[in-house]
Amino acid sequence: MKSAKKFGAGVLTLLVIAVFLAVWIALPWPGIVALAVVLALWMALTRRGRQTWEVTKVGLATVTQRLGSSSVVVVGIAGVVGVLVAMLAMSEGFAETLRSTGNEHTAIVLRGGSQAELNSILDRDSANVVIQAPGVKKDAKGRPIASGELVVVANLPRKGDPASDSNVPIRGVSEDVWNLRDQVKIVEGRKFQPGLRELIVGKGAKAQFEGLDVGKSIRLAGQTWTIVGAFESKDALESELWGDTQSVASAYRRGSSVQSVTVLLDSPKAFDAFKAALVADPRLKVDVSTTREYFGKQSEGLTKVLRAVGITVGVIMAIGAVFGALNTMFAAIQARAREIATLRAIGFRGVPVVVSVMLETMLLALLGGIVGAGIVWIVFNGYTASTLGANFSQVVFRFHVSGELLWTGIKWALAIGFIGGLFPALRAARVPVTTALREL
Repeated sequence: MKSAKKFGAGVLTLLVIAVFLAVWIALPWPGIVALAVVLALWMALTRRGRQTWEVTKVGLATVTQRLGSSSVVVVGIAGVVGVLVAMLAMSEGFAETLRSTGNEHTAIVLRGGSQAELNSILDRDSANVVIQAPGVKKDAKGRPIASGELVVVANLPRKGDPASDSNVPIRGVSEDVWNLRDQVKIVEGRKFQPGLRELIVGKGAKAQFEGLDVGKSIRLAGQTWTIVGAFESKDALESELWGDTQSVASAYRRGSSVQSVTVLLDSPKAFDAFKAALVADPRLKVDVSTTREYFGKQSEGLTKVLRAVGITVGVIMAIGAVFGALNTMFAAIQARAREIATLRAIGFRGVPVVVSVMLETMLLALLGGIVGAGIVWIVFNGYTASTLGANFSQVVFRFHVSGELLWTGIKWALAIGFIGGLFPALRAARVPVTTALREL
């Protein structure tokens, strides 16, 4: 009978944890604030609530006496939150960099089924059909604003490790690119001249690779190219080198073909008509999307991997942190067994004891979460890194530690505190008073 009761109690406890986690994950921050307000009112206005606060104060007062074991909880949870938020910040920073590269006012056209520029090719006739399609905005002279572009990959030595080469994308663009991508600003030197072996370099690429200072020359495809300017765009384009489309095509023997055509639309509403015209044209077999949609898709694969890795590592570390909290709180309950038994004997019921133990654990967890999130925000927010992008070349991006990610880390910390405090709290409430006093 006793074993059946214990089994039932264990199943019920696991069910409570499962329900708590399901609700906790879905709960937005206003809901959690509301729960905290309800708890505070319960502790202030009800008899059991006031008893809970008194027991909690006693427990918190003894934390300094068990500083070592309490630090295990704080440090363990800080580590979990730090790793989780850092990995998610990397994922978010990479995705945000690529998403911000595109917008709804421009569209990109690739060969059908290409998925990425590096796999696409459009001959001159196809590119001309795209440029003349309805919905493309025209300049003051009545010419469509469009850029037929090539992307090739070159190996350049990385700064700090000249013996190690990495891929850097070189994009051939037309003169209209400045109207298409108005976020691109020359911050040093000048623009390249069409027809010449001249390049401008993105700030991200310049910071990552050797020999890209303005005025220097580099060897690409067996030819000498001069770096004449540096540009800033605050997106993935900063990882690239730009030159004239015809010059890049000639150097890399691409003839008159391009890999993509990017056009400026009359308005975002013109996209559907533009796409419909190209899809219906029997001369073409192309994929058409807005640049925002295109670059967003380019980030999906790696973003999912980074998030999966971050959450997996976080869960593994969280399990360790839960066991650390369990050990700490079980030891704390054992050390306070006489005190808890005395409180029970003078009329304190089980609920105040359970809630007080869980409050103590969750407050320690909250401290650990704040420490971990704070360290990550100080160290990693805005930190520049690079990784392999869709064109098998380096994409320079910045970690983005947003308020939402910090809040996610705090929620994880509190969830760990809840699980780590629940079992010791139930044990403290279940031990008969006479047994606890007799053992001491």
